[in-house]
Amino acid sequence: MPLKNAEICYLLAFPDHAEASNEPPEQIRGLKDAPYFQPVDISVRTLEQAKVEARGAQISVARQRYDDRIQMVECRFMLDDVLSLAAIQQRASIEKSLQEKFVPAEHRESGMFEEYYILLLKKATPTPDKFIDKNAAALARFIRSQRETFDQREIKDILSSQVRYSKDDLTLVDWQAAIIIAPDGDFQSDIELLKIGNYQLMRYRRLDQNIEKSLRDLNEQFRADPRRIGPTRSQIRRIVQHRLDLMLDFEHTEQNLLLIGDWYTSQLYHAILEEFYLNGWKETVKGKLDNLEGIIQTIQENFSLTWQGLMERVELAGWIVLLIGYFILFFLESGIFRLR
Repeated sequence: MPLKNAEICYLLAFPDHAEASNEPPEQIRGLKDAPYFQPVDISVRTLEQAKVEARGAQISVARQRYDDRIQMVECRFMLDDVLSLAAIQQRASIEKSLQEKFVPAEHRESGMFEEYYILLLKKATPTPDKFIDKNAAALARFIRSQRETFDQREIKDILSSQVRYSKDDLTLVDWQAAIIIAPDGDFQSDIELLKIGNYQLMRYRRLDQNIEKSLRDLNEQFRADPRRIGPTRSQIRRIVQHRLDLMLDFEHTEQNLLLIGDWYTSQLYHAILEEFYLNGWKETVKGKLDNLEGIIQTIQENFSLTWQGLMERVELAGWIVLLIGYFILFFLESGIFRLR
């Protein structure tokens, strides 16, 4: 039986750095059974709430900026017969239009943005579990946005990460999409956690990009010219400051992973961590940050040795000058250079 007028929530996340504002930030609200530890370190500012049109669909849009670094765009629209093959193509067309409208061209070209879509269902008859089993193949196609039919092993893997708040609720999380079944229409609490997950993923990707750029810049700066003796003090200072900024950014991002509590919220966020590979991203970024720190330490040691060698040469030259002066003085006093 086709799903008539199902609601889709489409999320977009991309870098959007802004100057810190003096206005107090908003708090992330609506989490089920308020967790023991709220994600208070993530500041949120609402930029816009509007209605737009995309490929004939009416879209409700809410734009927010997280930590003055990442813009999160939440787009919600209705789609008829959402699990059909025709709906997959229609949805892809709508999503492409929304990307062009909200994601800057530079990020679209570089791929430095995240997209995530969520199917929101109030009814799943006769029960959420039986609905998932009955429509497993179609739901797997919806999640992966593919027209091909997956085999049973792939379908089982795609639909494996499930969390429930009650027997009538169910949230299914995959790295590319999610399905939220909530008879009372309480979708926003789970959407907020999925937005936080996409925000964290975007932060790690941005950090990874910045560290890679730092490594390339160091390589070009100190290895391109073989005649270079070593970096200057100002260069060392700039490099160390940049490394410190990256470390603080990493620590802030890592800390936010630990601020989700309470039983349901914690279970769902753990599923998001696993499906988004956030712990893997954390280890990758940490490894590259350690490599950057090792390179900077080597540069500092080389600079120290270079400076020490220069001081030793200056000291040696001074001793030579003193020695020459001593011999001249000796010969003058002994009368060898006395005028006759």
